[in-house]
Amino acid sequence: MCFTDHLRQENNDIFALIFEHPFVQGVGNGTIPDKALAHYIKADFEYLNAFMQIYGIALAKSKKREDIAYFFDQINFVLNDEIHPHRNFCDHIGVKYEDLQGHPLPPTADHYIKHMMYHAQMGTSGEILGALLPCPWTYLEIGKELMKQFHPTRDHPFYDWISFYASDEVEKTTTEMRSRLDILAANASKSEQDLISEAFRKSCQLELKFWEMAYTCEEWPGEKKVTNQ
Repeated sequence: MCFTDHLRQENNDIFALIFEHPFVQGVGNGTIPDKALAHYIKADFEYLNAFMQIYGIALAKSKKREDIAYFFDQINFVLNDEIHPHRNFCDHIGVKYEDLQGHPLPPTADHYIKHMMYHAQMGTSGEILGALLPCPWTYLEIGKELMKQFHPTRDHPFYDWISFYASDEVEKTTTEMRSRLDILAANASKSEQDLISEAFRKSCQLELKFWEMAYTCEEWPGEKKVTNQ
């Protein structure tokens, strides 16, 4: 069993909770409050910006051209492809994508980004991939799980979102990142492997919390809301 197989096995409890979360199930059955969808997009837009920045840090640490090319391609994928599922949600709630960009991060998203940034700045290449991998991996499995559970057709309100994350392209992205992490872990010490495992699990936990953050429209304590008089 390879290193990432062990990671998946060790975190099966969190993956199962993600599949069962009401936001994820709501994507499957097409019933999510518009407010929760908007809250998700606001946070995820900023999260993906940070994800690209972390790829950029990994690229800067790369010494081989093949590694530089890999991270360059991943930035391009997030920048140009992952806007499509966001637009699916925006179209459903009738809000312009641009209107949901540039908003402050809720607490969970803020924590998640800083967790990944810490490993990007302070950790090894293995730690960086360990912290990043749960994002594409959980989304891939969510897409496949929702396809299996709900068999969405093109008239499903979130067909584009589900089919995107269940796609061969996302599977390729996940498999490629797993393969890179397996190689790094095979040459890492036990202590470094433990740090990678810790980074991976915390990111899995924060993926779960991210869905909860969106579903509950989480805000900072004491946040003042602007109301129209």
